[in-house]
Amino acid sequence: MHAYPLWLFTRHWNTEIEMKHGKKHRAEVAKSLPEWRDEFMSYKALKKEVKLINPIRFNSNGKKRSRSWPTEDMGFALLLARELDKINTFYIDKEEDYIIGFRELEIRAENVNGNEEMLELQKEILGFHSEMVMLLHYSVINFAGLMKIVKKHKKRTGAYTSAYSFHMPRVLQQPFFSTDLLYNLIKGCEEILDRLSPPNHP
Repeated sequence: MHAYPLWLFTRHWNTEIEMKHGKKHRAEVAKSLPEWRDEFMSYKALKKEVKLINPIRFNSNGKKRSRSWPTEDMGFALLLARELDKINTFYIDKEEDYIIGFRELEIRAENVNGNEEMLELQKEILGFHSEMVMLLHYSVINFAGLMKIVKKHKKRTGAYTSAYSFHMPRVLQQPFFSTDLLYNLIKGCEEILDRLSPPNHP
């Protein structure tokens, strides 16, 4: 699985930095697309669930005590699963809409008639491109939040609890993290705009 393009991955890999700016990015997306406001991962709710988990204990010799999967940890696991399902469903639905929308714009670009129609189409493509970029930011923000909450959970419980062992391998397999298709659609819009733009003459 190939996820974020390299330029995006290197820019946003530091989750500590991204979380500091997460509120700003999230506010920008919500301002532009207010209907997305409730579609982000509920980081605060997950953080509350982590705090309900009894922290890992150590023996007198400094070794971690063996522990089973505690009942309070199941609350975190269930909420995390619901949040991932919410994010993935929203992302996949949007991605499917963009595939259809992109094809429609391609057909219109191939049959554009006159400058006025071309200018209107360019305006629509720019808006379409902007919304897809917002979905890319949506993916990055949620991934940063997911990494942060998993880190908090690990610190609270230790790396080998059932919840951690079950969820961590799935983090990089989430559909909302696989952005190749979205990235290609964004590039495709830019290529259409290049074709519609008049050539530059020296």
